[in-house]
Amino acid sequence: MPTTARRLGTVGVLALALVALGSSRARLAHSQTLPAGAALQTAAEKYKNLQVLKDIPADELIPSMQFIAASLGVECDFCHVADQSNRLQFDKDDKDEKKTARLMMKMMFNINKNEFDGKRGVTCNTCHRGSPHPQPIPAIPEGTAQPAAMEAMHEHEHEHEHEHDVEPESLPSAAPVVAKYIQALGGADALGKVTTRVEQGKALTPEGPPIPIAIYTRTPDQRVSIMQMPKGDSVTAYNGQAGWIAFPGRPLREMSAADRQAARLDAEAFYPLHLQHEFTELKLEEHGEKIGDHQADVVLGLSQGQPPVKLYFDKQSGLLLRMVHYTDTAFGLNPTQVDFADYREVAGVKTPYRWTIARPSGAFTIQVDKAEQNVAIDAERFVEPKP
Repeated sequence: MPTTARRLGTVGVLALALVALGSSRARLAHSQTLPAGAALQTAAEKYKNLQVLKDIPADELIPSMQFIAASLGVECDFCHVADQSNRLQFDKDDKDEKKTARLMMKMMFNINKNEFDGKRGVTCNTCHRGSPHPQPIPAIPEGTAQPAAMEAMHEHEHEHEHEHDVEPESLPSAAPVVAKYIQALGGADALGKVTTRVEQGKALTPEGPPIPIAIYTRTPDQRVSIMQMPKGDSVTAYNGQAGWIAFPGRPLREMSAADRQAARLDAEAFYPLHLQHEFTELKLEEHGEKIGDHQADVVLGLSQGQPPVKLYFDKQSGLLLRMVHYTDTAFGLNPTQVDFADYREVAGVKTPYRWTIARPSGAFTIQVDKAEQNVAIDAERFVEPKP
């Protein structure tokens, strides 16, 4: 499969299912849906020819592969061979790169076990930093920092070191910031009257022309996006319980527990009265940050057993500028960053007309051209199709 097609496939998966809340919550959510006494399915029980990652939850295998791809700056075909019809054969061992990857996994796990007491001290990204081949020789920067710039940089580093020493639970409540955000969007009463939203626009990628997209949402957490690809529709959907991803020429894929949690977070970000209930606590960091030209308050969304979700609110307007969250994998945390912009008023409520989703593998933007609220949506859009 050509690189562009693979990248657009990734766009279809990522468009509105922000896969990244962390496996701790995903495992909890998954376990709550299992019958009593049932066990999570392991990767070896679902996939063929696994030799290193046999015992991890099956839901974690794909995010773990994405972590490797992002750390090395490669695509799936770097390790996996394709057949004559250009379909990847994931269970085949034809490529030396795949054999090397297994050795590297074992080395990483052994280092963490023997040198870091089993904690995640090193990951693929520790050495690779976006390159298939770690560089043994330190690189010389293109520009030489001036003494004043170096001093300012170190001061900034020390500020963040101090910031990391603070326990999130000891930080002040972010309730005033969230209340300002709700008011900036139009107020709780106006937001509470919004039950559905239909948006038409386009997905903008670094390669290729704009892709038409339609987004259907229903409060509190149902969301379906349809990207009109040249060979058919790419669909990413979550109906509050089940989630699925369909791409032209590929079988329907059900979302993992982590996918579903992330899709719910994404949906609730556009219905903010419900977003604040996604976390056990919302805390305000001591120091704000600058997002572009905007000074922002940084709010931590805390949930037990997972990395905090970071929410950046414009100090002046109160609007949400950025959300950063993570997917936990067998190797490390996969970050996802969503930047919101171009807020416009629709029937008395402000909503972003543009958001950019960025991950280590790349970024793309959704630009809305038209948005309507409280319009009828065919219930069938939120029904999972049969495979």
